[in-house]
Amino acid sequence: MTFFGFGAAADIDIILDGSDTRKQAEIKTEDGRKEKHYLFYDGESVTGKVNITMKKPGVRLEHQGIKIEFIGQIELYYDRGNHHEFTSLVKELARPGELTQNATYPFQFQQVEKSYESYTGVNVRLRYFLRVTIVKRLSDLLKEMDIIVHTLSTYPEMNNSIKMEVGIEDCLHIEFEYNKSK
Repeated sequence: MTFFGFGAAADIDIILDGSDTRKQAEIKTEDGRKEKHYLFYDGESVTGKVNITMKKPGVRLEHQGIKIEFIGQIELYYDRGNHHEFTSLVKELARPGELTQNATYPFQFQQVEKSYESYTGVNVRLRYFLRVTIVKRLSDLLKEMDIIVHTLSTYPEMNNSIKMEVGIEDCLHIEFEYNKSK
């Protein structure tokens, strides 16, 4: 909304590499609606580009820098103001300066560790998202894009064998092993 020349002078779009072929998954929001977001796995790289489109051609947009963040955070619904960030990676896309035309910046978060799965529950939400910030003097321009993370892990096979030794010391030893198969 532009009011007396103030407001957003540009639109920010985040486009992920391979977004046309990448799987999407649904997750419930806190109000019960379902949203679709792109699906990533633990250790997978998050790459793409940030498009900044000027709303009015020829208008200058002074900024103190442009950055993209990959954030994993836990939000407690009863404590709205306090979020716990367990993953935070930052890449600087542009140094302070000014934009006079549309710009595209590539980004890459290489083999990001995503140790938890995305989750929305009754009291808590665990989410991963990308945040682009154009830092300005009065108010920053922000754009967030949620992603969903699934962790694929193989659980160790349970060792259900029972071993028992009986015998007479220094004379006779008998060892029993009972292997409980599935």
